[in-house]
Amino acid sequence: LELVLLPAIPAAVVAVALLAKERGRPWLTWSLLSLLITPLFSLIILLLLPRSDSGDPLSTSEKSKHSADGHIKTETSPTPQITSEHRSSPELERAEKNLEDAREKREKAKQDRIAAEQELSRLSALIAQAKMEQEAGNADIKNTETLKAQTIQMAAQLKQEIDKTEEINKKLEEESAFGDGLLADILEYVGDADLFRTTEFQAGEFEIQDISSQAVGLICAPLPGQTWWDVCAGEGGKTLHLSALMQNRGLIWASDRAAWRLQKLRRRTARARVFNYRAAGWNGGAKLPTKTKFDGVLVDAPCSGIGTWQRNPHARWTTSAQDLKELGALQKQLLCHASAAVKPGGKLIYAVCTLVRSETTEVVETFEAQDSDFARLAVRNPLEVKSPASAPLYFWPQQYGGNGMFVTVWTRTGSA
Repeated sequence: LELVLLPAIPAAVVAVALLAKERGRPWLTWSLLSLLITPLFSLIILLLLPRSDSGDPLSTSEKSKHSADGHIKTETSPTPQITSEHRSSPELERAEKNLEDAREKREKAKQDRIAAEQELSRLSALIAQAKMEQEAGNADIKNTETLKAQTIQMAAQLKQEIDKTEEINKKLEEESAFGDGLLADILEYVGDADLFRTTEFQAGEFEIQDISSQAVGLICAPLPGQTWWDVCAGEGGKTLHLSALMQNRGLIWASDRAAWRLQKLRRRTARARVFNYRAAGWNGGAKLPTKTKFDGVLVDAPCSGIGTWQRNPHARWTTSAQDLKELGALQKQLLCHASAAVKPGGKLIYAVCTLVRSETTEVVETFEAQDSDFARLAVRNPLEVKSPASAPLYFWPQQYGGNGMFVTVWTRTGSA
């Protein structure tokens, strides 16, 4: 009823306004008056209508009856109830079974999904492991191929070295090892070929040096990693030998008063691929070319060269007594100044290719009288391993076929 009355209110207002306007009345006043009266009238109608127990007007679904005493009796439709017959009907059982089947299928699908995810994870792990194994296998193959290539390269280099050695042996027609041990590296050549012109010599495969000069290097016996000073290096023959004995490790200072000799030394070391040296000029004065303290100092001093007369026979007519006197003084000066660079426990070696007293024993005696920090060492002749140790050592031309040589060795016992 409310749904009917509520829209009727504005309709009544509009109708009153139109009617008033048509009859020439103040339509606005009548409109406001109808707006107040119409709701009041609707409220009265609602109050006069009969109501249900809940206080609301009776609905159209209720059946109203009046009793004899004037009271209203109401009959309502009965509420439907679900009986046991309904609950046990075949349709309900099928519905419940279908619902249970659906639940079971959903649970099974959930378990299948979990199992599928686990299987996917396992397969992913297997694929990752297979990739790792494949990469490791590829790396092993690559390493094997690299090792194989390196082996082939080393074999080729070794064969090349053997071929070079055989070629050198063929060219050095009449050669033989001088001895055993370190002497096995010394080859004595008695042929007539010019070895300086050979390709092997120009490539730095070997050096040519007098046997007595090589004995000086063996007496020095430098060790790899040590520091040595070749005081009068000249063109570098003994520097090269010292470097070979040191396996091109450590450091060698090579000095000389003549710059042109050091220039030749640099060319020889470059040809022989010697890199563990430094070349410096030194005039033999008290100011040394370096402040380094050395494990060994070799003073292969300038001399008259009387020990080389078999190679240079003309020198016997060019050497004078004045030369011997001046050279003796120079040798004493060099030995005195160079000895200051020897570290405690280090070695000092004095060597000259002469055999006269003024350049040998007199120089040694003068040095020992001036410097008490050095003790003379007795050493064995490296060209005769079974010979007794002695100090000094003499190498005679008629004994080994080389130059005449005098060598004395000291060790520093005092502080530097």
